Amino acid sequence: MVLEILPPDAAYAALQAHDARFDGRLFVGVTSTGIYCRPVCRVRLPRRENCRFFSTAAQAEAAAFRPCMKCRPELAPRALPWTTMDASRTLAQQAAVWLDACADAEASVEGLAAHLGITSRHLRRIFQAEHGVSPLQYLQTRRLLLAKALLTDSALPVQDVAYAAGFASLRRFNAAFIEHYRLQPTALRREGGGKATVSRLRLSYREPYDVAGVLAFLAPRAVAGVERVEEGAITRSLALTHAGQRHAGWLRVRFDKAGEVGVELSPALWPAAGSLLPLLRRWLDLDADPVAIAAALGEGAVPGQRLPGCLDRFELTVRAVLGQQVTVAAARTLAGRFVERFGEALADAPEGSHRLFPTPERIAAATRDDIASLGIIGRRADSLIALATAWPTLAFARGEGGAEAAAGELTTIPGIGPWTAGYMLMRGWSWPDAFPPGDVVLRKALSAGSLPVSPKAYLAVAERYRPFRSYAVLHLWRHS
Repeated sequence: MVLEILPPDAAYAALQAHDARFDGRLFVGVTSTGIYCRPVCRVRLPRRENCRFFSTAAQAEAAAFRPCMKCRPELAPRALPWTTMDASRTLAQQAAVWLDACADAEASVEGLAAHLGITSRHLRRIFQAEHGVSPLQYLQTRRLLLAKALLTDSALPVQDVAYAAGFASLRRFNAAFIEHYRLQPTALRREGGGKATVSRLRLSYREPYDVAGVLAFLAPRAVAGVERVEEGAITRSLALTHAGQRHAGWLRVRFDKAGEVGVELSPALWPAAGSLLPLLRRWLDLDADPVAIAAALGEGAVPGQRLPGCLDRFELTVRAVLGQQVTVAAARTLAGRFVERFGEALADAPEGSHRLFPTPERIAAATRDDIASLGIIGRRADSLIALATAWPTLAFARGEGGAEAAAGELTTIPGIGPWTAGYMLMRGWSWPDAFPPGDVVLRKALSAGSLPVSPKAYLAVAERYRPFRSYAVLHLWRHS
């Protein structure tokens, strides 16, 4: 499938210019070498007649091209869809998101179709139309590129790489690697100068990126014992499930190179890299389109503004409830007490990241008095217990359903209203076009110096920022 966004001559011009705006949206396969590259690749420019253009890495690999060892297509930022599209495209994009986070070695088209509530035949048709490859081809490419990154940047044994990338066995991994890349996994390490002595992944993003703004947003919200924000870096604890097993450890991200984030993981989290990397990209909003966002925000927009997401939706929901009707500093204090009382200690962790955020099971087992003794009002304690008890049954918690369904589901929990649900869509769902209703600061910001706009006019005025109203929220908060 040839790139739909640009005609071939325009795509070649982007390649000539090494245009970073198309990184992750455009890949070029060179017929004379059998290699495919990102548009930012600095190797010698191929001749126009030798170039084939693709909109995804999966399309390039389906056409039998191998990834470049220099520009490393596995590092490219993802191309996120617009928020307004027809139902079939929305389903196809939801399917891709599910596959990106899939850690099940036995994943099937039938299982994905059941998750989306459609037939497997319909899924194959809409997925092929949207992505140019079948769901299984897309998943295979995602796993192979992750394995390539781990082989290049980590010291993990090859067998652990296969597990982390989602392969059911080392034999299947070796066979797939040889079939697609025409070399053994160990040969890739030899070509790259041997196994990495320091395990540190790299994640790319489209410049510009407002590093200072992201850190300034996260620093005052950093919960003592869980996370620590320093100059150019964030360190935090985390527990997640990968392939049915729980992994708990710490991670550190550093913004120490333009266009790239370095990721350091504790040994316990490396085997879960396949599940963790999509979360990291969403948390730091690495796949955003800064040019389109700036155009939507208009005059006064900060270049490279991002929308910080989260690594754990339950954690963020609890913190949102704790932050209701109190200042950011007060919410942070309450969250710190909450973690100290109910969080699990994490051994051998860096300073400031020595505890894990409490699990739903731990909070569901707590009493109202247990929580209220921390200075949390009784109604909020009841809300937290109700949230934790319902969490395993929520489609939102499992990443299922659309944004509107998630907001409706959240508001069925006592103590969670429309504002909190809207905030969760912004940061927990990473939905780019949410706008929390009834926000006093936003109403003032949209009033143009007069009396605050009415609730009805408030939402009408915000329409100008579609499809990036979530970014507008941070933009307006920041400039208030």
